[in-house]
Amino acid sequence: MSELPLQRDIALAPLTTLGVPATARWYLRAQSVEILRAGLDWARQQGLPVFVLGGGSNVVFAEDWPGLVLQPALRGRALEATSDSHFIVKVDAGENWHDTVAWTLEQRWPGLENLALIPGSVGAAPVQNIGAYGLELEARFHSLDALDSRSGTLVTLDHTACRFAYRDSILKHEDGRHLIVTAVRFALPRAWTPCLTYRELAQQFAGGETPTPRVIFDAVVAIRRRKLPDPAELGNVGSFFKNPVVDAATYAGLHARFPDLVAYPQAEDRYKLAAGWLIDRAGWKGRRIGAAGVHAQQALVLVNLGGARGADILALADAVRTDVAERFGVELEQEPQRPGALPA
Repeated sequence: MSELPLQRDIALAPLTTLGVPATARWYLRAQSVEILRAGLDWARQQGLPVFVLGGGSNVVFAEDWPGLVLQPALRGRALEATSDSHFIVKVDAGENWHDTVAWTLEQRWPGLENLALIPGSVGAAPVQNIGAYGLELEARFHSLDALDSRSGTLVTLDHTACRFAYRDSILKHEDGRHLIVTAVRFALPRAWTPCLTYRELAQQFAGGETPTPRVIFDAVVAIRRRKLPDPAELGNVGSFFKNPVVDAATYAGLHARFPDLVAYPQAEDRYKLAAGWLIDRAGWKGRRIGAAGVHAQQALVLVNLGGARGADILALADAVRTDVAERFGVELEQEPQRPGALPA
């Protein structure tokens, strides 16, 4: 292989949607599995920590990265197989997520339309088990290919092996963090039916003709643009906190105190609380600490108002989390990750 296209002292703000200042000592954009392997080998020889960066839409850099930032940039999309019930579509990790959703509809393979306009790369999508507007990725997931950073071998994980949960997968845990996603396969249904469980979509299409996948796609895009700030205009990582899931007793106690509490019944007699409602009710919507703020239209979104550092965003998040815990007795969990090195 020719010399690695390593870059030194690279600004990370342009590679992330939050846009806070940070520098990577080394950076490698890997357009093949071979370059990924070579980059890992090089970092190991140099004794440098490696952080894998996807689309940069779910990370907060609070300081410079002292090692190698490795960004998978593998590209490719294709129909890999068909069955009586599904189209199996394979997409490489470096493809843009929203563009991929639009492409599947152009190919007449619907099923991902509710996940339109989520920022980030395809490779990052299963890590977080992204979800929106009544659908989670796991409902359309078939399998993924990943490079084992410790052995250098390629492995394939099916749905069961990924251990999907709410905004979670094996890839976020100790026994899976060494895996770097290189491609994702989706099982898109031949017998498509619209997913309209999300309240705004249900209201929009109530009583009318069944919407097409493209109509739902356009509706989701419109809702997201109305509710959420464009990272290109106002730095953010989307929802900063997960919706907390609590037991029935906790829910009953909160509902007695706050009859307008927004919550959704879950399995095993549990309830998912709307984190945005908790933050808004605590009075944080529209507030700011320095250049870090809580978005005025969506309390779940923390924004870089211009010149914020990663430490400023995290300090604001800590203040919000502490206040919500004191007021409601509920702990909020942060969604975006702080950079951590691949396990040795």
